[in-house]
Amino acid sequence: MNQLYFHGGPVYVDGRLQTVSVLVRAGKTAALGGPAPEGCPVVDLGGRMLVPGFLDIHTHGGGGVDVNAADREGFAAISRFFAAQGTTGWLCSILTDTEEHTLWSISQARAAMEGPVAGARLLGIHLEGPFLSPDYKGAMPERLLRAGDAALFRRYQRAAGGAIRYITVAPEVEGVPDMIGEIAGEVAVAIGHSGADYETAVRAIDAGARSCTHTFNAMALFHQHRPAIMGAVLERPVWCEAICDGRHLHPGAVRMLLACKGWDKVAAVTDSIQAAGLPDGHYKLGVNDVVVREGDAVLADTGVRAGSTLTTGQALKNLVKFTGEGVEKVLPLLTANPAKLVGLEGKGAIAPGMDADFVILNAGLDVEATYVAGQRVWPN
Repeated sequence: MNQLYFHGGPVYVDGRLQTVSVLVRAGKTAALGGPAPEGCPVVDLGGRMLVPGFLDIHTHGGGGVDVNAADREGFAAISRFFAAQGTTGWLCSILTDTEEHTLWSISQARAAMEGPVAGARLLGIHLEGPFLSPDYKGAMPERLLRAGDAALFRRYQRAAGGAIRYITVAPEVEGVPDMIGEIAGEVAVAIGHSGADYETAVRAIDAGARSCTHTFNAMALFHQHRPAIMGAVLERPVWCEAICDGRHLHPGAVRMLLACKGWDKVAAVTDSIQAAGLPDGHYKLGVNDVVVREGDAVLADTGVRAGSTLTTGQALKNLVKFTGEGVEKVLPLLTANPAKLVGLEGKGAIAPGMDADFVILNAGLDVEATYVAGQRVWPN
């Protein structure tokens, strides 16, 4: 039976770093503590930390590959790149596109999910649109935005074999309120790219929306007389995504979000594009041309920010810096919280019966090794 034994360093268990050994068997954490079984391969941590693998539930690619253009080999390339950043599982975010191309992207993602693991495991699909507000479209192509349509979502979901775990919609768009009520039991619904007023956003949450996409970005902002969608998501018990690259959110905004929501309701995401991990230059985001200057990605024609070049490994370091808190408090934002938000059972923690998806970090929080289902996928 495939086994592996980790010892010799602190392990993140039950919200704190503990000196305990970890036995992996058949891709799962089998036991905490105790000696290594006879003949079992041993990983000596040498004082380094063993933590749950990072989960990125909102990303458009990295390492030179755009999700909307990725075939099976492209998805494998993204997964290899993500593994080097400490990501062990991810959702591919398909940017608003034509119905034909969206179906093609879904088919390629599904094929990648069914294939062998090349690095981080592709765990499902996030549809960012097309049911979004033209006034807060960000990098979404306006001509392809449309009214809410539960039947279209279900066509996509059938094509995906149920792999769509997450969808972003704007609650003020025609047809979306009814759509949320219809599909909330089938997929995690986030609200975003929206100018919704407070009352409309609250109705969407009451109908089943459970998250807010890249909070504070591409949405109507708070005013004391008009709390808007921003006020609704800060007040109500929904999760809030946060892009912690220092560009999308000022460090003070990150701290305010955590103070309002609590540390158990914020999920760190990258919203990365194909340029993540690469130099400044010209790139694509779906149908858009993007220019990256000093690591900042913007649409070539309008200068509107278009995703990020952030990685999960850098997000961890940024959160520690922005909040002044230790890694023990920050880790759930990249592990347990996104797992709970989109229902990734078996992910986000080191505990018996959970998937053996681990990252080894040194004292500087650099990623030194990544394991998926007990197998080292980086370096390999």
